[in-house]
Formats: sequence, structure tokens, C-alpha cells
Amino acid sequence: MGFPFYIARRYTISRSKSTAVNIITAIAAVGILASTAALFIIMSAFSGLKDFSLSFTDATDPDLKLSSIGGKTFLISPQQEQQLKGLKGVAVYSKIAEERVLFYFDGKEQVAVLKGTDSLFTQVNPMKAKLVGGQWPITETSQVVVGADIFTKLSLGLFDYNRVLEVYVPKPGKGPIQSPEDAFNKGGLHVVGVYSVNDDVNGKYVFCNLDTAQKLLDFPANKLTAIEFKLAPGAVEDDVRQQLQTIFNNKVIIKNRAQLNDSLYKMLNAENLVTYLFCSLVVVLTLFCLAGALIMLILDKRENIKTLYSLGTEVSSLRKIFLYQGIFITTLGIFFGLLIASGIILLQQHFSLFMITNDMAYPVAFRLQNVLIVLATIFTLGILASWIAAGRVNKKLLENS
Repeated sequence: MGFPFYIARRYTISRSKSTAVNIITAIAAVGILASTAALFIIMSAFSGLKDFSLSFTDATDPDLKLSSIGGKTFLISPQQEQQLKGLKGVAVYSKIAEERVLFYFDGKEQVAVLKGTDSLFTQVNPMKAKLVGGQWPITETSQVVVGADIFTKLSLGLFDYNRVLEVYVPKPGKGPIQSPEDAFNKGGLHVVGVYSVNDDVNGKYVFCNLDTAQKLLDFPANKLTAIEFKLAPGAVEDDVRQQLQTIFNNKVIIKNRAQLNDSLYKMLNAENLVTYLFCSLVVVLTLFCLAGALIMLILDKRENIKTLYSLGTEVSSLRKIFLYQGIFITTLGIFFGLLIASGIILLQQHFSLFMITNDMAYPVAFRLQNVLIVLATIFTLGILASWIAAGRVNKKLLENS
């Protein structure tokens, strides 16, 4: 590597006698710099958007959710509950009973999910932090928390104990229905809180106490639709899954947050991949400038190349000179491109240079993974372009020079 490396370094830091070659080389270097910066900024922006989108699922979905493999509900025995309390890797868990029901208030109706939660739910799920008014329901009461969309659509009021939010829950069973009382369990609820997450969630859930939900659903105390878990720091998810399957005799489904939002994760990953491929195509076009600059430099240095060849330098070594020079130019472009892009990302994170709305900055995320992807992409394409250009150094070129 020594001799070709030394010559390539001299060619990189020295100016050519040809102004055109200098200009083309500068354009190639600036093109690599701009491509690197653009690719990293765009990937950081998509990482920020992904984190922003997934932040909504963090507010509604637990680390792990256990549900029945053969239906909507399952029974939990005292022995199983005792085993859950001693489960390694689980910080806390919450029992859930939920079902889609009809809510009615002042001549208006809305279908939503009535989600009964126990007293530990707020330790498993940060939904309480999403309250924009009121309080979380007190245990063993008929108090509920509704989404902002439900609150608006039904024209509800907070702590309005003179008027109740009516709930109609379909009764299980068979046979003809003679009256509404035969078809539905009816209850009265009092709204004490309003939460706001996003448009999808705000019209989906009404949170109440577990015993209230079980009573309306005709569930005994040991009948549930799900159990939600918050993992302890450092817990191994697969180990927890295995313990849970053992406790429930492999008759349950256990999903993590990503599996609960499988479609959302697939959509975000697909968008990220398409954006990366599109930006990589732009990088390929930019690196044609590098190949052109190296070919122009080869033509400009033909006499020098011929002299080195006459002194006994092999053609492969002469090719390495321009291969290394292309790598040097690529390295400089990557270094300054990442430096500039990192500065822009950090400035956006701390000073909100670009805003989506008056109150919300465009989300970006600085990730080492994106740095490594950019380095691998630009280096691979830069080395390929340099290798193609260096291939122009051959015996035919030397004999015709």
C-alpha cells in the first residue's frame, strides 16, 4: 500500500495544472459532502417521526399483554395469581376486562371500548399522564375517564353527578330477545376525567374500575380479557414469556408493544426503507461525479503515469493510486458531511429551528445506527465508483499517451 498510498495522498492535497480538473474534483467532493449530509438528515428526520408516532403507542400499550388463545376471556386461579406475583422480570402487572359497548348521553350515542382496570394500571401504563382535565377514577366507584373525542361528541361534563353517562353492554346468551332489558346490561357512569393521546385513541377507550366492568359484563371476579405487564429494568422478554406460558399451560397469547402495533411498525419500516433507497439512488448519481473527476485526473496525469510505468511500476499499483485518491475524497466528503449534518440535527433538537406548528418542532433523532448506515452506504458506493474509474488505467492508455 505504501507507494500508491503516498502518491494518492499527494494528488489529493495538491492542485492540478488544469483548472477544469480542479473544478470537477471540487464539485465531486462537495457532492459527496452534500449527499452524506442529506442522507443523514433525512434518516434522522424519519427516526424522529418514527419515535413521535410510536410515542402514542407507549401511552396505550404495555410492555407485554397476555390474552386468551381460544377466545376473548380466560379464568385466573388463585394459584396462578400467586405465581404472577413472584414472577421474575416483571415489575408490576394489571388485570383487564374490556369490551366494545354503547354509550348514551343526552340523546347522543357512541360505540367505544369500556376498559376496566385495577388499581395497579397506572403503574403499568402512563395513561394517567395523558389526562387533560379531571382525575383518574377512584377504586370501587362508577367513575370513568373518557377520550377527548368522546367527551366532545357526547357533550359531556366533568363531575356532573346530576346526569350519568349511560352504558349498554350486550348480554351473552341464546334465545329470542323480548325486551331491551333482555339484550343489554345497563349502567350509569360518572365522568371525572378526560385524556388526549391522538385521534385514534381519543375516540376508542373509556376507562373504569375493574369491578365496574366485570359487573356490567357479567364476569366473575376471576374472569379477565387480558393482563398487562410492565417489565423490570434489565428483564429478558423471552424469559418472561416462557414463565407466563408455563403458568397458563401454553393457553395464552403474549404480545409486546411492537406486536400489538404490527401494522404501524411495518408501515414505518417500509417508509424508512423506501426513503433510504431513494436517497441512495441520489448518492449513486452524485458519485458519478467522483468517477468522472478521477477519469479526468487520470487523463491529466498521463505523462506522470507513463513515467512511473517506465520505471517499473505495475499497472495494478497505478490503478491503486486513483482508487486510494477516490477513497480519500470520499472520506473527506463523509467527514465534513456528517459534521455539518450532526450540527443541524443537534441544533434542531435544542433550538427547534424548523417547526411543524407554532408549538411543535419537527422531530429528529440522532442515532449511531444512522451514522453507521450512512458510512457503509457512502463508503461502499464511493469505493465502487473509484474502482470503476481506476480501471481506466491500463496498458492501452499508457501506450497511447
